[in-house]
Amino acid sequence: MNYFVPLHPIMAERTIIGFDAKRIVRNGTGLGSYGRTLVNDLARLDEFDLRLYVPDGGMVQLRSQIVGRANVSFCYPPHAFTSLGKALWRSRGVVKQMSADGVQLYHGLSGELPRGISESGIRTVVTIHDLIFMRHPEYYNRADVKIYTKKFFRTLREADRIVAISECTRRDICELGEIDASRVDVIYQSYAPRFTEEPEPAKMWQVREKYDLPDRYVLCVGSIEERKNVLLAVKALHRLPDDVSLVIVGRQTPYSDRVHEYVFEHRMHSRVQMLHYVPDDDLPALYRMADCFVYPSRYEGFGIPIIEAISQGLPVVACTGSCLEEAGGPDSLYVDPDDEEAMAQAISQVLFGAPGREQRVERSRQYIRKFENANTARRVADLYQELLWKQN
Repeated sequence: MNYFVPLHPIMAERTIIGFDAKRIVRNGTGLGSYGRTLVNDLARLDEFDLRLYVPDGGMVQLRSQIVGRANVSFCYPPHAFTSLGKALWRSRGVVKQMSADGVQLYHGLSGELPRGISESGIRTVVTIHDLIFMRHPEYYNRADVKIYTKKFFRTLREADRIVAISECTRRDICELGEIDASRVDVIYQSYAPRFTEEPEPAKMWQVREKYDLPDRYVLCVGSIEERKNVLLAVKALHRLPDDVSLVIVGRQTPYSDRVHEYVFEHRMHSRVQMLHYVPDDDLPALYRMADCFVYPSRYEGFGIPIIEAISQGLPVVACTGSCLEEAGGPDSLYVDPDDEEAMAQAISQVLFGAPGREQRVERSRQYIRKFENANTARRVADLYQELLWKQN
């Protein structure tokens, strides 16, 4: 028996693509956002029957972000009711279910594939977002590094083709995985359509009141963790005008305590604001009302918040050392991740009223057109067709 739940009645039989969709229904940002955006864009192309394999229903507010189309359905395990059962199904049992469903190609959206899929006859694509756990293992505990590394090498053995979301990630895959570059396609991550639209004035007023935002602020979006390096932006405030504040939006981690301690010690409470659990619907307005966007991360696989910020009309200051130049393009500014003076100088160059600010933003908006959704989905669909054609 097949356990799938169509969003609308299934269309006439055609090529079936399966997806590892756990993150789609469980992760609000990052891997979840990548999966939801890609699946929605592929659905609109209307070329495949898309089956989203999930261990459970996840979060309703995330699952409901998948467009309701006849060519999209969620598929659940028939007998997995415990956490262990769901994990075993996702890592191995799903292969048998996909074979019964007639899946011809499977896309692992979060860097892994189920065991034994290469022996099933189902073609495979996997997206690898980053190898930070290998480049910078100091940001992870040892057990996780071992698990992630083992999964990475097993995935390389199973995958027919690999998608890297940046040239930086592709270089890491080829170097650390010791594989031929011909197996790896760079297909940049797209961003959600809501960031292309200007928020209504009423929405911006509501968001400003809801979070008691300062009149002028620099915005930073991303988990508040050591690798993201937001303390660099906090320290840069000392060299910026007194009426400029910093608003940090992201998931709280132990590193947040270090930021709080610095803010308390230097009496910066009135200039630094940290917001947690911000709904997706509020983000465009938070971007739009800022002077500029900072992303001081030491290492990323891509840096989608940079694209979101530019699409909402913000100039960007980021850090060197990984792939952020790929995301922000030549008209964003980049500084050393340990140079607070350079960070302050760069921010000063892009605040409201700075010479050339608007021209910089316009050129950056032209640059990020390469990340628009249809182009990303089209390239992924073409990769599917290439693999399926080779099989036939």
